Amino acid sequence: MPNANPTLDRGTPLWRLSKKFQYAADRIIPDSLVFCLILTFIVYVLALILTKSNPLDLCTYWFEGLWTQNEFAFQMGIMVVTCATCAKSPQVKRVMNKLAAKAHTPVVAMIMLVVFGFVTSFINWAFCTVVGAIFAMYLAKNVKGMHFPLMLAVIYTCMVFGQCMGPTASVYALLATEGHFMADTLGVLTQDITVYNPHNVIIWSIFAVILLIIALVTKPPKHEIVELKTALDEEDINYDVTSRETPADKMNGGKIFMYLIGLAGVIVLAREFITKGFMGALSMNLIIFLFIVANCFLYKTPRAFIEAYKDNMKLACEVIVQFPFYGGIMGIMQSSGLAQVIITGIVGIASAKTLPIFSYLSACAVNLFIPSQGGQWIVQGPLLMDAAEQLGANKIDVINAFVYGDECTNLLQPLYLIPMLSVVNMKLKDAWGMCAFICLFWVIVIIAGYLIIPGLVPMAGI
Repeated sequence: MPNANPTLDRGTPLWRLSKKFQYAADRIIPDSLVFCLILTFIVYVLALILTKSNPLDLCTYWFEGLWTQNEFAFQMGIMVVTCATCAKSPQVKRVMNKLAAKAHTPVVAMIMLVVFGFVTSFINWAFCTVVGAIFAMYLAKNVKGMHFPLMLAVIYTCMVFGQCMGPTASVYALLATEGHFMADTLGVLTQDITVYNPHNVIIWSIFAVILLIIALVTKPPKHEIVELKTALDEEDINYDVTSRETPADKMNGGKIFMYLIGLAGVIVLAREFITKGFMGALSMNLIIFLFIVANCFLYKTPRAFIEAYKDNMKLACEVIVQFPFYGGIMGIMQSSGLAQVIITGIVGIASAKTLPIFSYLSACAVNLFIPSQGGQWIVQGPLLMDAAEQLGANKIDVINAFVYGDECTNLLQPLYLIPMLSVVNMKLKDAWGMCAFICLFWVIVIIAGYLIIPGLVPMAGI
């Protein structure tokens, strides 16, 4: 018989541990823009103390860095709006509902969420970011009694952790490219060497299983469950309300325009996939284009198409406004030399055995301020590879540990979480506690993995 006294029902031990993180988040984690501005001030002060840059120089570096994220900000903004527009179409809503309806219990729903998260993350991280959040919403709507902040943290973790095994991660793709900027010292490293090696596969698999266990075992008592607050539209909205009285009205409501554009898009997509292969073609621009093409057929008329986009455009506001501020942070870190100071200080106390761990920790630290894997590797990669050469460490382990660290603190700084929060209409503090809770296990597993696995499983290095 269920316990009728809620004061005696405290949830599982993992839930009680997670509450400590959420307690802190509720009290100290501000909205995502304030979080970003605080990071900006921290970086400015650290650079002022630890580098030779003067205050005016740092302001200049910040200003110059602001505009480095313009393209990325637009890409992420239009991706959020386009994916949300697609997901809210009547046709996609029916498919999502049917898929989510196969989960009849919270356990099955969580398993489906984790599998969906990893599969979509392997396809493309940006795809997983938005579509994963939408799928979590449909699961939460169909299976009552699920703690939605945990669901969001789990699907977000699947997105970032999937990049440590997925072929689309920036560093892995870069090192496999002919003529990359470190080709003279490392050569071209194909992904069977960097990604799908014994150490990486074992460590990744261990945490993937632990993540699933966390998702299943972290159970709150009924009175503490926070269910989905953002209601999915139960009724389909008819955006095509144009009359057909005038020639202009007929063009606004004509299907031929959208069908022709959609058909041209299908031809372009087919050519990209045929010539480059499925995984090779999946750039962020192609993901956005794919959903735009889908929306041409889903909304059918120019008026319905644009009205649906206008209805979802507010979701891009925080993304477009905040991403440039992270560009400013990156500008200070890179131009002042602060990134090199942090990396050199951490790596300088390492040995051949512990260098992967220090590579991981330094990447964790720098990623809080340079949340771009490619940009971070440009700063950090040469220093780590020089250290590995001098200490005789396994460079492949050092590279993989860097990727784990770069992805790990994406759970703490909100840049890539912002699009998900926009889709589900949540504040940063609503999900940050759960993300930080999962981050604790990530740190423990990776450090333990690189202390233990290399000694147990031989692996060739470079």
